[in-house]
Amino acid sequence: MSELTKILCVDDERNVLKSLRRLFMDEDDYEILIAESGEEGLEVLKEESDISLVISDYRMPGMNGVDFLSQVYEHWPDTIRIVLSGYADTAAVVEAINLGRIYKFIPKPWNDEELKGNVTMALQHRELKLQNDRLNDELQKKNMELQEMNDTLEKKVQQRTEALEIRNRVLAVSQGVLDVLPIAVFGIDPEKMIAQCNDMAQYIFPVGGLGPLGTSRNEVFSKELNQLVDNLDSQTEVEGVVVIKDKSYRVAVRRIDSFTAKGVVVGLIPLDV
Repeated sequence: MSELTKILCVDDERNVLKSLRRLFMDEDDYEILIAESGEEGLEVLKEESDISLVISDYRMPGMNGVDFLSQVYEHWPDTIRIVLSGYADTAAVVEAINLGRIYKFIPKPWNDEELKGNVTMALQHRELKLQNDRLNDELQKKNMELQEMNDTLEKKVQQRTEALEIRNRVLAVSQGVLDVLPIAVFGIDPEKMIAQCNDMAQYIFPVGGLGPLGTSRNEVFSKELNQLVDNLDSQTEVEGVVVIKDKSYRVAVRRIDSFTAKGVVVGLIPLDV
């Protein structure tokens, strides 16, 4: 069963309160609460904080309707406010609108069907406003989450960019170190492709524009050198001597088997140096 919509009626005349209660008697969705003064109305609101709508008389002894509705607006801004008054002068309307932030000013005596229609529209207006507020809150929350995701992504991109820059610098230095060595160095991946070589290696095997890079060692190395590398399959390291272009080289073959790389390193050391 859905929760009843609570409506508070405030008037110093009991006959008016009886008429209002009787007017909404057949409405199954409403629960009508009454108060005979503004002070009493505030007490009811404190006890029943989920009141959706207040219908208040304009002129009451003690706290008048405008003062009462001003406090309602201050403490319960989501509660819709309607004024009933037999004194529908312009000054009263302006005062009620400016201070009480009312939804509707209805003169006494009222038309029953018109009053019920205004109550229905006021409650619909309230529900639309609450839905809009909820959607705005959800939108702001999603925007904050999106901003946090963007900030996190930017930090990750920045971190990865910095890491990549460091890695590139390390690779550049590493390549520079290899290039000044007086030996030829080849890095060969598990598919036998030459993936790394230094300047001296390219000088010994000048294959194409990139030298031996990207080429199978079977196509670049001599039969004797390939046989030495093949011997590594059954050993942890292999050494030997080969002759390339009438020049003798001592060959050192070592396996690469780390977490980040696998393959073979081949070094050719000139024997006449």
